[in-house]
Amino acid sequence: MEFSQEQKTYAEIVQKAWEDAAFKKELVNDPVAAIEKLTGKKLNLPEGKKLVVRDQSDESAVYINIPSAPKNSVNAELSEEQLEAVSGGIAAGGCIPNFPFPGGTTGPYNPFPPIFSE
Repeated sequence: MEFSQEQKTYAEIVQKAWEDAAFKKELVNDPVAAIEKLTGKKLNLPEGKKLVVRDQSDESAVYINIPSAPKNSVNAELSEEQLEAVSGGIAAGGCIPNFPFPGGTTGPYNPFPPIFSE
């Protein structure tokens, strides 16, 4: 498997943060400057966006990142095809086939890592 340049850069940033406490502190406090200094390249963030780095290295904590809601999730309506698929009951598996889920995926979606015991 070939990694993209973005994936390689991300791995380099994380590795440096693991090995260098001063870099990690700079990365959390001013991520753009820290990354540009490390890579020698200018970051081009979309207008109106900011880069946020949170130190999640505390092994005694479990972190949950809450992504933004899909734009089509508010007042979402089912298409005629989706309504036909569920008329008279629910689809096998307990979900509506191809209904939009968080993150833009379709079908069953499990946003939780295996941290919950059965």
